Amino acid sequence: MSKKHQDHDYSLEAIPSNSKKGFIPMLVVMLGFTFFSASMLAGGNLGTSLRMDQFVTAVIIGNAILCVYTGLLAYMAGDTGLSTHLLARYSFGEKGSYLVSFLVSATQVGWFGVGVAMFAIPVSKVTGIDVGILVLVSGILMTATAFFGMKSLTILSMIAVPSIAILGSISAGKAIGDVGGFTGLLAIEPTGAMTMSAALASVVGTFISGGTLTADFTRFSKSKKVAVSTTVIAFLIGNSLMLAFGAIGAMVTGQADIAEVMFMQGLIIPAIIILGLNIWTTNDNALYGSGLGFSNITKQPKNRMVIINGIVGTLLAMFLYNNFMGWLNLLNSFIPATGAVIIADYFILNKREYVDFKIAKFKNININAIVAWVAGVIGAYVIPGITPLNSVLTAIVIYVALSKINNKSNNIEIKKAA
Repeated sequence: MSKKHQDHDYSLEAIPSNSKKGFIPMLVVMLGFTFFSASMLAGGNLGTSLRMDQFVTAVIIGNAILCVYTGLLAYMAGDTGLSTHLLARYSFGEKGSYLVSFLVSATQVGWFGVGVAMFAIPVSKVTGIDVGILVLVSGILMTATAFFGMKSLTILSMIAVPSIAILGSISAGKAIGDVGGFTGLLAIEPTGAMTMSAALASVVGTFISGGTLTADFTRFSKSKKVAVSTTVIAFLIGNSLMLAFGAIGAMVTGQADIAEVMFMQGLIIPAIIILGLNIWTTNDNALYGSGLGFSNITKQPKNRMVIINGIVGTLLAMFLYNNFMGWLNLLNSFIPATGAVIIADYFILNKREYVDFKIAKFKNININAIVAWVAGVIGAYVIPGITPLNSVLTAIVIYVALSKINNKSNNIEIKKAA
């Protein structure tokens, strides 16, 4: 009883009503989640490969796709109070949900490592301190704050969100001024080449993994309306701003890494401080989500898993950073189909009506969900177009079709406990 009482993150149960939060606290947390420097890096790559009108189109359409995907997951969490991993039990089954937890949690550990490296490398260039030492120290500090859960996430986000918005605006404004205003910016020709489908895949892929874990945070929302609205605002505005900040700097300087852009602009110390806060916030979100996922698999406390995940992410930081775009491609093909199955099960098969988690008994594995996930992964590779969107749509169609052919929705596979 005492162990359950001490779990303030409710790793293996629904959030009680007295622990839910209103619009402002949830918006701050979700904005902190989307204000991620990796999105600036992706924006920088887009900015050097697309004209401005193409870039704007890619960001609007890509983030609209993210808003629909994450908004549906947020609605589910606001309705049930359950994390992504517990929601997956309804569609994938008790043991089947471990697949979802492993995929998205391992990915978040990877994003944590990328973030640690993105902080350590520019600091090393300025101070001369060994990168390895900076990776180790920053990894330990970020893991330590993630240990305390939602309370520390909220506090860090309150500091980082306005700070990164201000610094990003200064950097973007300075870059636009250097080329003679918006007219000069629009006249810049891209130095690389990228198709629109590849650009959309990059925008969506930047946050499709984190987006799949939306429910881990929005389950704390007081209502479905709060959950959906804060999520849509965060992804539509927050992620768009991050992509734009990175793209503008890259179009002017030719550098895709926002830290390099700021160095060239003379914004060295402010950039290190603010980007550090920004990465710290998002990394805490990544460790929090991955901790819940591995807790679902191991039944170990979330805090213990946070420490283990932080150590692994720190040790792999430089490898993940050096293979950033390859990591995005992996996300594009493996992660979206899991969220698609979860969404289809709740909205299409069960008509937004789930058996209460406390009295539900799940079967071990729902083969329909596994097959649909595999089909979604294959669809991402063989169907031309936007990789993550192809994966989502394929998984939804196959999962619903298989369930209809078997003449049973997942609810029939859930029995009320005696």
